[in-house]
Amino acid sequence: MSTPIFDNIRVVLVNTSHPGNIGGAARALKNMGLSRLYLVAPKEFPADKAVWRAAGAQDVLEQAVVVDTLDEAIGDCGLVVGTSARGRRIPWPLVNPRECGERVWHEAQQHDVAVIFGREDRGLTNEELHKCNYHVHIPSNEEYSSLNLAAAVQVLAYEVRMASIAEKEGKLPKFEDWDMPPANRDAQERYFEHLQETLEKLGFLEPGNPRQTMTRLRRLYNRVRLDQMELSILRGVLTATQNYIFHTDKKLKDAEDRD
Repeated sequence: MSTPIFDNIRVVLVNTSHPGNIGGAARALKNMGLSRLYLVAPKEFPADKAVWRAAGAQDVLEQAVVVDTLDEAIGDCGLVVGTSARGRRIPWPLVNPRECGERVWHEAQQHDVAVIFGREDRGLTNEELHKCNYHVHIPSNEEYSSLNLAAAVQVLAYEVRMASIAEKEGKLPKFEDWDMPPANRDAQERYFEHLQETLEKLGFLEPGNPRQTMTRLRRLYNRVRLDQMELSILRGVLTATQNYIFHTDKKLKDAEDRD
């Protein structure tokens, strides 16, 4: 039987190719007391193969939320963790499955949390992973490292379950308390758009070509975990900067017109 904390945890599958994997993921969730499944543009769903693989977890499939984009699936979440099977050119804050389960369980007591799984053949794109606060890597056998999607879901769902048991036993690690809730993913995405626009107006970034600068800035802010008040302050700074640029440009233009 799920609890309100379990109900704050969603598993997001992106562009799943095989409906059987969706059913297997649903079964893995129900085994561990989870029930919220989000599907981002699945190749085939609903499907009989999904129902067959769910083996008694049809209720999870029936309640699954199907959306067109990843942003729709995670926009209201205060914590987003993305699964990653390989190293990246720009490293990201990384947790192991045990740390992931503990962090997810702890934060689900305050806000919605999402754990994202990518495509069977190539996982999540860099752009999708950049929307995550943390990446999680399952340390499988290096000689045979490819995990079935439903098996990967089972591993992380199990760690969430173990974290819930550890808390009941008073063994869950302590995490820092904070005075304001973290900014959710929608708010962060709007901030990054505002930041890039401002940096382009300043001439710091080439318009439409931020290269790796915005990626590294995303990583910086994701490491800091801005709260709602901090993000509001930073948005105010950007707005003031844009207003200053606008008035300065206007004064220069007026001066040129007088000349």
